Amino acid sequence: MDIQLSGIGMTSARTRDRLVQRLRDAGIIDERVLDAIRNTPRHLFIEEALAHQAYDDTALPIGHGQTISQPWVVARMTELLIANGRPTKVLEIGTGCGYQTAVLAQFCDALYSVERIRPLQDQARKRLIKLGLARVQLKHADGGFGWKSEAPFDGILAACARAEIPDDLLSQLADGGRLVMPVGGDRQQILTVVDRDGDKFHVQSLDAVRFVPFQRGVMR
Repeated sequence: MDIQLSGIGMTSARTRDRLVQRLRDAGIIDERVLDAIRNTPRHLFIEEALAHQAYDDTALPIGHGQTISQPWVVARMTELLIANGRPTKVLEIGTGCGYQTAVLAQFCDALYSVERIRPLQDQARKRLIKLGLARVQLKHADGGFGWKSEAPFDGILAACARAEIPDDLLSQLADGGRLVMPVGGDRQQILTVVDRDGDKFHVQSLDAVRFVPFQRGVMR
């Protein structure tokens, strides 16, 4: 067994089980998602100095002004995305450190993930390969434009907040598909779900959340 993957001490299976119970107590009900959180080594996606906090239900810094989302948010967004069934093809906006990517990849047949910050993408790629998730397709680009050449997508998950849902993302959502993203400004953001039915988009505003704001352009 790879100790680095399985964890010891504050990254051990017992510590992960405590996190899963906290998520369950906080309203996460999909046991498949809880199992994915339990089995995904979050400590690999942060700096070693912060490893003792890896299984706290909190966001942590990953550099470049970005954070790894708190486990509850990752679980909630994943749960919402797959609520209507397993999506075949999913687009993720904001690879970041790759943690949400690693969880999400367990629930779709093909995952395409866009990241604007090259060093974060490079680190995420190494981690995903280590976990046997090399099939995830990564792209260094401005996520606001989605990934038009691979559209349409059955699911779209955006890990950054916008004041409004971009038309570019809505247009890349397949009929019957679902988009999950935080919507709002610096002071207030709401986790929002959009379901597409032909040319109609049905919007649900759900939980108050806190995400880094969406930024345009790319960083090398």
